[in-house]
Amino acid sequence: MNAPTTLVLASTNAHKLAELTALLSAPDAGLTIAPPPWTLEVEETGESFAANALLKAKAGAASFGVACLADDSGLSVDALEGRPGIHSARYAETDAARIAKLLGELSGVPAARRGAAFVCAMAVAWPDGRAVVVEGRCEGRITEAPAGLGGFGYDPVFLVPEHGLTFGELPAAVKNTLSHRARAATLLCEALRQPARGQAFLK
Repeated sequence: MNAPTTLVLASTNAHKLAELTALLSAPDAGLTIAPPPWTLEVEETGESFAANALLKAKAGAASFGVACLADDSGLSVDALEGRPGIHSARYAETDAARIAKLLGELSGVPAARRGAAFVCAMAVAWPDGRAVVVEGRCEGRITEAPAGLGGFGYDPVFLVPEHGLTFGELPAAVKNTLSHRARAATLLCEALRQPARGQAFLK
């Protein structure tokens, strides 16, 4: 089956819409990302990023009647045994509170043990029940204090070693070449263009 050219995002998160539009609407991707026609509340009961992305994409496809895109992403910190993980958005009430809680839990943890990864699962689902899901990762470490005003969420405390800057400091154009969402977007485009190469499509 030919890949869709328009995907409805199963989320009203403005940051996600802007970032996914930038990633997936490039000429080589050939996709248009559209906002949802109405708000859809989906309980994230999955035990992994991929499971939650798939839940949201399938719910959107069933509700809107079109191919839907969803992602689930978060921060996995080595010293915290993978937390906050799939609970990253619910770790505290606001971005500032989430960062404060994270830095508090890592107080006294040396740089060598502050390894972390941003993880992003992206899923596309069709109304007929078929779906594809991929996962991208970006490795880094957690700083001892926020730096930079760009991005959102945990970006100001996530250091990308090869650049020596946090996601909050990196220009958006640079971040969008190496972030977990950028890597997931690349994998998703490949899967949509060549579904027969693997077992990406699910029933």
